[in-house]
Amino acid sequence: MIRLLALGAGFAACCAVSALAQQPPVKPELARGQSIAAQVCAACHAADGNSTAPANPKIAGQFPEYLNKQLGDFKPKDGKKPARESAVMTGMVANLSAADMKSLAAYYAAQQLRPSAAADKDLVALGQKIWRGGNPAKNIPACSGCHGPAGSGIPAQYPRLAGQYAEYLGAQLKAFREATRANDTNGIMRGVAAHMNDREIRAVSEYAAGLR
Repeated sequence: MIRLLALGAGFAACCAVSALAQQPPVKPELARGQSIAAQVCAACHAADGNSTAPANPKIAGQFPEYLNKQLGDFKPKDGKKPARESAVMTGMVANLSAADMKSLAAYYAAQQLRPSAAADKDLVALGQKIWRGGNPAKNIPACSGCHGPAGSGIPAQYPRLAGQYAEYLGAQLKAFREATRANDTNGIMRGVAAHMNDREIRAVSEYAAGLR
């Protein structure tokens, strides 16, 4: 009887270990992300990620992988300057752990985006042309190739741009062009923006703001 009980206990333990091994990874703690957002992020990005200031991006509904990468890139590592430089954001993430940033990214990704809109309708036609077909004469590829025809992006690869503030998008394209922002994978965005003039940047930004 004792031997049978021991065998039964051993079998149960094995089953428990097996069950634990088969469980999916624990999702980031959304409640924790919400709490951090209220304390650290809401003043600029709003509690729900729908910033009311065009200089600050809307981050509601953005891919969590992208948000998490950007947060991490604002942090200095190994005594080196951050991969993405911003005195404000570097200060904001200074006390956040990797788990905090993952929770924040998951929380904001779960929020509903309230999209912006194109303000300069005169530039939308040019923006649409570049977005859909690029400008081969200037070696500018179509934006839709990476960010999708509707600006929905590709999870874990390229961010969602539809409904983002045109002012913010334009500022980032100029930063890529001037290489003051250099955390793009393989320098893709720096390579694209290097061939764009101010009018083309404004046009693409306005078009993206109006996408849904």
